[in-house]
Amino acid sequence: MKRIYSSRQDSNLFVIVAAVVSIGALYLGRVVFIPFAFALLFSLILTPVVVFLEKIKFQRFVAILLVVLTLLGITCLIGWITSQQFVELSDQLPGYAQTLEKKVHAGHRTRNIRLTRFSETVSELGRELAEAIPGSSPEDTKRNAQSSLGSSAAHPLSVTVVPPGNALESIASMLGPIVNVFVVAIFTMFILVGREDLRDRLIKLVVGGRRLNLMTRALDETTQRINKYLFLQLVVNAGYGLVIGIVLSLIGLPNAALWGMTATVLRFLPYVGPPLAAIMPILISIAVFPGFFHALGIMAFYVVLELVVGNLVEPLVYGAHVGLSPLAILVAAVFWTLIWGFPGLLLSTPLTVCLVVIGRYSPSLAFLNTILGDEPVLPPHAQYYQRLLATDQGEARQILERYRNEHSLEDTYSAILLPALGLAEQDRHRNELDEDARTFIYQSTREFVDELADLSDSSTQASAISTPNFAVNHLARPKVLCIPVRDEADEIAAIILSQLLTKMGFPGSNLPVTTRTAILRQVKTAAPVIVCLSALPPFAMEPARALYGKLRERHTSLRIIVCFWQFEGDIQKMASRLKLTPGDHLLTTLPEVIAQISDHWQTADVEERSEGLAQQQP
Repeated sequence: MKRIYSSRQDSNLFVIVAAVVSIGALYLGRVVFIPFAFALLFSLILTPVVVFLEKIKFQRFVAILLVVLTLLGITCLIGWITSQQFVELSDQLPGYAQTLEKKVHAGHRTRNIRLTRFSETVSELGRELAEAIPGSSPEDTKRNAQSSLGSSAAHPLSVTVVPPGNALESIASMLGPIVNVFVVAIFTMFILVGREDLRDRLIKLVVGGRRLNLMTRALDETTQRINKYLFLQLVVNAGYGLVIGIVLSLIGLPNAALWGMTATVLRFLPYVGPPLAAIMPILISIAVFPGFFHALGIMAFYVVLELVVGNLVEPLVYGAHVGLSPLAILVAAVFWTLIWGFPGLLLSTPLTVCLVVIGRYSPSLAFLNTILGDEPVLPPHAQYYQRLLATDQGEARQILERYRNEHSLEDTYSAILLPALGLAEQDRHRNELDEDARTFIYQSTREFVDELADLSDSSTQASAISTPNFAVNHLARPKVLCIPVRDEADEIAAIILSQLLTKMGFPGSNLPVTTRTAILRQVKTAAPVIVCLSALPPFAMEPARALYGKLRERHTSLRIIVCFWQFEGDIQKMASRLKLTPGDHLLTTLPEVIAQISDHWQTADVEERSEGLAQQQP
């Protein structure tokens, strides 16, 4: 045991050290890693286009050169158009500055009189204090400064020598972005040329030639997610910028096309892009239009547009293509920006998608998918049960309502309530559930069952539970009695089954938890055609076997269905332990029980019709 614990500690320590070393390497080698990351991203995007050109008989190098040059040409064209807009804007800036200055002066002239008097009082008080302290008046300060700086050898004047600028450094600073673009282009071309070899080397590095199926699926999913995400983001952002450009042009704001393109580009930056895109149009509107009405209108337009795109358009378009939670996107943006700066902010989402996919297919890195992914970590029934354990009845109700709005009543019971009751029984079997918690869970679940029964959604009910498509003779309907085997959890499950049967049109009912003798007496009085024994593992196996034996002994013609809810073991072995007779069934889910009762209903109805036709014949 100590050896296992020590090995786990060593494994955790190794993961921490590896993470620290990786982060340090990414930071120190950012000069190489940033262009290479952009090149990998562009190669993923351009690979489908290159493959298409190869299929139409283009040589690989020609196809790659054509695609890369086309992309560079589009980038240069957009940059040239943007630069022209910026030149036009720079020519208009002096006029905008004068307008802003006039508005500022107008604002100063109309400011509150009390504020002005208060400012004058404070200034006068400051002058009086300065006169009261020797050497602190403005005249003394000026006199001391003149006598202290350069007035004598003891007080020399400070001189700073600024060397002339280096022309090569100036050229390098200007050509830096252009050089980076061409470095990325060269990396992209080499990756596209040897993409198969690079893929094979990556597989060999990660899995060592083993588990090829797993690695292939990971690479395919990564490529598909990033390609779909970037393409859809480009479409959404282009539409976003187009709407902004059209609206600003209709308003009459100068350089509307520039602000539309700026919004398209900046919206690739998570969270900070849209506010940055809105700053300049708002400031220009203050300088161009009289008053502040247009500026407030543009601000409101940006806010409304971002809310619509972020909450309606993106969830509808993106769907599950990204696979990242909103918090993960924010944390990733901060993390990659701290390491790589502005390029890291652009690359944060694609890089984090790669980490999530790696975590999905690598057991040792599964925590990445858990932390960063958007898939629910707990299934709905576990969420519901956990909220009840925390005595949070309100959120437990919300989980039920959300699931009920999207699924049928039968599915809600099958997917949430019955599995949650099974978890409670398992915890009780391990002595991990105290009496108060058990009472709260069962009482809350009873209330939720009653609330769900009272919900009247005709369309959902019609699609959820449909009666069999055969003629129904109400007098021939079989009577179904649902009996809890042992405790309150079994009783709640029996209530659920009885409720569903009633909604189907069966005259179903249920008994409360009581003694075996009382159950036998009530079964004899009710004379049902079908009895459903409701039992939740692991406690109810022996009581179910004993009750089933007594019922079968006293009622030989009674049809019995043992409902061993959510049982995941060997059904045949369990049936042999219960000593089921032919015609009786051991079932584990609500759909199975309802289908079995429906089949019996249909068979009984057909037999009754046959008997009626036989009696009518002479």
